Amino acid sequence: MKAAVIVFPGSNCDRDVQVALQRCGAEAVHMVWHGESAIPAVDLIVLPGGFSYGDYLRCGAVAANSPVIREVIARAEAGVAVLGICNGFQVLTETGLVPGALLSNAGIKFVCRDVHISVESSQTLFTNAYESGQVLRVPVAHHDGQYFVDDDSLKRLEDQDQVAFRYRPAPDGSDLGSANPNGSVHDIAGVFNDRKTVLGLMPHPERAVDPLHGGTDGRGLFASLIGALQPA
Repeated sequence: MKAAVIVFPGSNCDRDVQVALQRCGAEAVHMVWHGESAIPAVDLIVLPGGFSYGDYLRCGAVAANSPVIREVIARAEAGVAVLGICNGFQVLTETGLVPGALLSNAGIKFVCRDVHISVESSQTLFTNAYESGQVLRVPVAHHDGQYFVDDDSLKRLEDQDQVAFRYRPAPDGSDLGSANPNGSVHDIAGVFNDRKTVLGLMPHPERAVDPLHGGTDGRGLFASLIGALQPA
C-alpha cells in the first residue's frame, strides 16, 4: 500500500503519520508539500494534524485553498481513500469532503489529554481491524474540535451510519470530568463521507501506535487501511 502525507506550513504530526504507516507495513509513504499540484499514484492520502498556517483564520480554511487540495479533492471524488486527522479533519470540512464544521471547544480552551472513543462500525476501510463497539484510548490536542452539523444533516449522518467514532467514558470509570472533551454534537469524534472512503477525526491515532507513547490503540486504524488497500 502506498500513501501520501500532505505537509502544510504548521503541520506538526506529518512525520508521526509517516512513521505510523511505515511501522504498520506501508510500502511507501510520500511527503507532499502543500504547494505542489501533483500527488504520486497512491492508495491513501492523509491530511495530518497540526496548525496549518498557524490556524489564524478559521482552522483549515487557508489550507483548504492550497494548490495540492485541488488534486486531493479530485482523487477523493475518484474513490481514493483520504484520512484527515485533527487539523486535517478541519480541512476536510472546509473542502466539503466530509459534512459539518469544527467550532471552538465548548470550554474555549485548548484540550490536550487522552480520551476514549468507541468504534461505531468495523465494516469500513478504516476500522476493519477493530470490533464494532470497541473502546479505544487515544490522545486529543485541539482548540477547535467541537463537531457541529445542523439537525437535518445530523439525522442523515446517523441514518447512513456515517459516524465513525464517538467520545465515551473510560471503561473502568476513571475519566475526570466529561468524556466529551469539546462539546461535539452527539459525542461525535469522527465522520465518514457518504461512501465511507473519506474519514475525518479529531483524536490522533498516529500518537498511539508505540507502547513507549503510552498505548497502541491507534495502530488498528493504520493496519485496517493497509489490510484493505494492499494490492493483491
